[in-house]
Amino acid sequence: MAISGTKTAVEWLVSAAPDPQACRREWERSPLGVALLPAGRRWDVLIMPGELGRPTLDVLRLLLARPGPVLADDGAAGRSGTSMPRLGFFVPAGTASRWLATGVRGAGRGSWIVVPYPGRVTGGVRWLVLPDGEGTLTDPAVLELAMHEAAARVLAKEGRKS
Repeated sequence: MAISGTKTAVEWLVSAAPDPQACRREWERSPLGVALLPAGRRWDVLIMPGELGRPTLDVLRLLLARPGPVLADDGAAGRSGTSMPRLGFFVPAGTASRWLATGVRGAGRGSWIVVPYPGRVTGGVRWLVLPDGEGTLTDPAVLELAMHEAAARVLAKEGRKS
């Protein structure tokens, strides 16, 4: 993303912060280059396991010229010592409270999201699709269709019927 694109992405992201200047300072001071932003104001985030999220993103890229922002979190080691990768798809505010899908968590009003500075490589959280700065979000209906197609592809690859 060009510098002007990064600037508009930053402006769009910090517009969701209760204190945009504090958010900018957090990005500058954090050794990880991340800040916490509230979900439910400008967007919600639907979070799914990487096994479903990655193929869902592949399908979305076939369906849309540009999907909304997508975060990847490689996860921290759990009790078993293995990491749990997840993808977070930015959708319109209010979606999380209405979303019903097994294994998909919604982050909406009252939730906070760890957000890396656009274009900066950080620790475990990174952008797979950067915000465009114009507020483009993924339509939940299109995301649901992509998830169904992705699940069918995963099952077919594993040799199971959907």
